[in-house]
This record gives sequence, structure tokens and C-alpha cells, in this order.
Amino acid sequence: MSKQLIPSVPLITNDPYFSVWSPYNALTDGPTESWMGAAKPIDGTAEIDGSAYRFMGGGSADAMEQLSLEITATSSVYRFAAAGVELEVTFTSPLLLSDLELVSRPCTYFDFNVLSTDGKPHDVKVRVSFDEAHCYDGDERPAIIGGAHTLPTCTAAWMGKEKQSPLNHSGDPITIDWGYLYLALPAGQEGWVAHSGEGRHNLAAELTFAGLTEARSAYIIAAYDDLLAIMYFGEARKAYWARNGKSILDVIGDAVAEHDTLRTRCSVFDESLLEKALASGGEPYAKICALAYRQTIAAHKLITDLDGKAIFLSKECHSNGCIGTSDVSYPSVPLYLMYAPELVKGMLRPIFKFARMPVWGYDFAPHDVGRYPYANGQVYGAGHREKKDSNSVYPPFYQYPAGSEVYDYDMQMPVEESGNMIIMTAAACVAEDDFSFAGDNMDLLEKWVCYLVEYGSDPGNQLCTDDFAGHLAHNINLSAKAVLGIAAYALILGNLDRHAEAEQYYAKARAMAKSWEQRAARGDHTGLTFDQGEGWSLKYNLVWDLLFESELFSPELYKSETACYLRMQNRYGVPLDSRKDYTKSDWILWVAAWADQDDREKLIAPIAAFLEGTGDRVPFSDWYDTKTGEHYHFQNRTVQGGLFMPLLREQWLG
Repeated sequence: MSKQLIPSVPLITNDPYFSVWSPYNALTDGPTESWMGAAKPIDGTAEIDGSAYRFMGGGSADAMEQLSLEITATSSVYRFAAAGVELEVTFTSPLLLSDLELVSRPCTYFDFNVLSTDGKPHDVKVRVSFDEAHCYDGDERPAIIGGAHTLPTCTAAWMGKEKQSPLNHSGDPITIDWGYLYLALPAGQEGWVAHSGEGRHNLAAELTFAGLTEARSAYIIAAYDDLLAIMYFGEARKAYWARNGKSILDVIGDAVAEHDTLRTRCSVFDESLLEKALASGGEPYAKICALAYRQTIAAHKLITDLDGKAIFLSKECHSNGCIGTSDVSYPSVPLYLMYAPELVKGMLRPIFKFARMPVWGYDFAPHDVGRYPYANGQVYGAGHREKKDSNSVYPPFYQYPAGSEVYDYDMQMPVEESGNMIIMTAAACVAEDDFSFAGDNMDLLEKWVCYLVEYGSDPGNQLCTDDFAGHLAHNINLSAKAVLGIAAYALILGNLDRHAEAEQYYAKARAMAKSWEQRAARGDHTGLTFDQGEGWSLKYNLVWDLLFESELFSPELYKSETACYLRMQNRYGVPLDSRKDYTKSDWILWVAAWADQDDREKLIAPIAAFLEGTGDRVPFSDWYDTKTGEHYHFQNRTVQGGLFMPLLREQWLG
């Protein structure tokens, strides 16, 4: 187990606030953490014939030998051995995207399979303990209370702050500071679960396997009731799972009742995704997809709006904490287009809603709808007088009247966000073969496509989604997004039976694409900007020309671009562009989607090498140095849904 397998192992992955990882090769090498590095200890011991051995977290007991670690899309599976006993521990967050109830359900299974390996009977007690730190943010200990409920399906112990103030902060990186942690032991299993207030508060469960001679199994459930999930334009909304009045005890009961079925469903899904990934990009790609799957989903919170429609809000993890960011949703959508297009619409609805409010007086699309967990209006580029520290809450911008001049124009992303919104809307409609969602939002889509027509051919000095690289005038890749945004709008028009208008916009897109190829050409590759002869960049936006089958760009372009990227590739991947050695792994997979099998595998392999070679033990970072493997701040972000782009292309085009 000396070789690094991955930088950090997902254990609990439910939402941005209930997300626990192990940043070590062995689960016994140190305490578990939240995705952003705050200590959230979960300790595990196995008492074998009266002697204690540690399989999880810190402590004084001898560590069990870790035999293996396997990561699947929905589970992390460890195997340990000590004193003639083998222990398999499986952490499963059943985030099956086709079932929105499960996407929202705040429950993770801890399954234990215990086996005597020396032919002798053993008395084994498996104990798991959650520290009080899971229930608050920061280092200052608040007063904690707790207890236990005995239910027909289980016994559920709980703990949380004595003084509750839901939604009491906003920002990044911070953890939840309200709600209650639960640990449940299903009825019929030998053992106990309880809250303890001696010293530091904790929840602990013990499973008993007396006289063990053959394999036996048992499980517990960890759950978190956040009470309130999101402030959505002035409405304090509960999580999706609570929309019909269910309590946390109800959903824990559901999790108990469905345990066996869900473990089977997860296994079937894991095998299906593994098979697809292996065929598309080999073992390195299968590893990438397995690690990215739970992360990208758990970087969201699922709620409903007042009309009962799904609202799927991302958090910009280890970035700036923005909620519902359009240019974070854009790279993430391939995964959701494959399995749950309704969640793509859930990403888009908040942006459409805010864009119709008087405070947003622009003819292009917004960047975000607030800072997590407050969706009260865009905060990116808000004027200096409105800036807040890492825990404060921004004012309710959605209430501001027209002409308030909240936002710095230079900090907006006009072409970027307008193209994102049109492309994502068209893609969601294609995935469902239903364009009514686009039809309901044509007032905004028409305004935004007009902006792309006027300014997209040669964008001015503005930001794009890769805003960490700064402003860039005449950005060739950004212009490609404008062209494909216009083509996406034409696709929408055609499917709404507005064929004459559709052909007009297709004609505009074709003319722009022809001009683009001529102006972007730099011999055997395309450039970085239209006005400079030197430079190059990943033209990841071009992938939509293939997915929408719009045939705006020549087939030769994709071949020459792929050849260029392979020439520029470093140890851990292709740089984002010629200015720096850093890259975005999601964008590499977008360009890999159009490559042939051999070239795709050449583009993918360095990303898997990054996972094994980086010295930064953080959840799968999307922004890192292609030579050193050092990550650049970003971690645990939903953009890694973009790593599934090759699979989306195969699903749509075969």
C-alpha cells in the first residue's frame, strides 16, 4: 500500500456540508476531514478476542494491516486484516442520478463484512465513533446536546449544537454550523448506538460478531439533518428530501428499508459505468470516472422552488463559494446530461430567475446567483461596498431596484455566460428530446443570442470561465463558444417549429465559423488570440459542434488540434494554453472526446498519473500544474462532471 492510489478518498459524499474524506493511503494514517481540510474525525476500531485494533482514524490502538482499497462510482471499499480476522469496510453514498430522492437523501451506509481467516472462532466487536466537530464550524467548541430514538426500523442516536441558527453564515471554505448528526443501527443487528457527552461529545455504534467462524455482515447509517438548506431569493428552503414533510427519521427509515436493494442497484450502476469507461479510455479513464462521480454530485444541494421544480445548486468549492455559477455548471453538465437532464434544468432555473429581476440590467447572462448557501442574487463582480468576509452574508441583491449599479462591468463575463446558458439549455432539451423548457425561456435566450451575434465574432477584453488567467481580448476559444451558442439557439428554434428563423441563425453561425477558422489558423494549429501570431489554447468549446451535429467546423480542424495538444503535453497533461503550465482536467477530457481511441488514451493517461503523483492530498483538483502536479487551490468541485464528456459523446453519437 506504499504507492499513492489517489490524493484523497471519499467516505461520506452527500452535499457541500456533509462531505468527509481520508487524505491518506491508509485509512489509519490520520483523522478524517471535510473536503476542505477541517478535521471531522471518525474513528473505527475492531476488538478481536479482547484486543483492540484500529482500522480508521487516529488513536493508540495498533493499526490493522490495510490489504486493499477500491474506489467505485458510489463506494469506497477497504479491506483490513489482524489477529486471524479480515474486515471489509464499504462506504456507500447511493447517489444514483436517475433517482432525485437518492441524490438528496443525506444518508451514507457503512457496511462491514467480517471473516475468520485462520479457521478459528473469534469474538469481534466493530466500533465507529463520530466526533462533535461534525456539527459546527471552526475551532471554538459550542454547547452540544444529544440523545437517541428507538424506532421500529432502527435506533438512531443524534447530536448537535444546543443553540441552533440555521443558515448563519456564507462563504468558502467553511463547514456547516447548524443541524444534527445522526448515527443509526438497524433493528435486528447485534450491538448498540448511543450519544456520549463525556469529555468531547460523540456518537458511537458497536456491532457484535460473537463466535465468528464464517463471513458475517452488518451496517450502520450516518445521516445529517441540516434543518434548512438554502436561502432561495428570500425563501428559506428545506432540502429536496423534506419537500413533502418527511423528517430525518423518516428518511433514515427509508434508508434502512432500501439498504439491500440500493446496494444492488449501486453495484449494477458501478459495473455499467466501469464497463463504459474501460471501453472509452482504458483503466486510467475508469479510475478517473470512479473518483469524480460522487465528488461532482456532492458539490451541489438539491431543493425545490415554490412551484415544486428541482433546483440544483452548485457550490464553488475552494474558489469563492459562489452558488449556482453558470460557468461552473457548464463544464459539469456531461455527467448530468447522461443520467439526469432534469438536474441540468435545475442548474439553469436560478439563473433564468435572477436574470429577469430589475437589478440585473444587462443584455447578457449572469455569472451566479449568490454565495452558498444564499441564492439571493449574483455576488461575482459586486461593487466594493458590497464585499463581505468569509463568513458574512451578502445583502439581498435580488430586491435591489433597477439602476442600482451593484456590479463592476469589467468583472462580468458577457460572451462566456450567454454562450453557456444557451448551450446548456439546448443540450438539456436534446437529452430529453423535449424543447418546451427552452420555449419557456425564449425571452432571455433571444436577448443573449443577440449579444453573441454582435460581440462574439471577436470578443473584447473580458473574462471567460478560466477567470484565474485574467482578462484576454480577442480570445479565439471564447469566440468558438459564441459561434456554438448561436448554433445552439438555431437548434432550439428548429425544434420549436420556427424553421425560417432557425435557418437565419444557422447561416450566421456558419459564416462566423468559416471566418473563425481563417482568422484562428496558425499553420498546423489555431492560436490563442486573433490579434497575435504566437500562442495556442485548448479549444474545448468546439466539442458542441460534434454533439449538436451542426458541422460548422472542418473535420481537419479537430485532427490538427489534437496533434497540437499531444505535442504540447507534459507529464501530467496538456496545459490550458501557451501562457502557463497549469491545466484544467475537465477541459482536457472535452477535447479527448473528439479524438480517436489511441489519442484519447494518450490525453487521459497523464490525468490518472496526476492522481498518483501529486503531493497535494486533497479531493480531485481540476486545476493543477502539468509539470509538478501541484494543485492550484481548486478541489472537490463539480466541474469534474466534465470528465464524462467522452461518454456523453458516445451515448449521443455512438
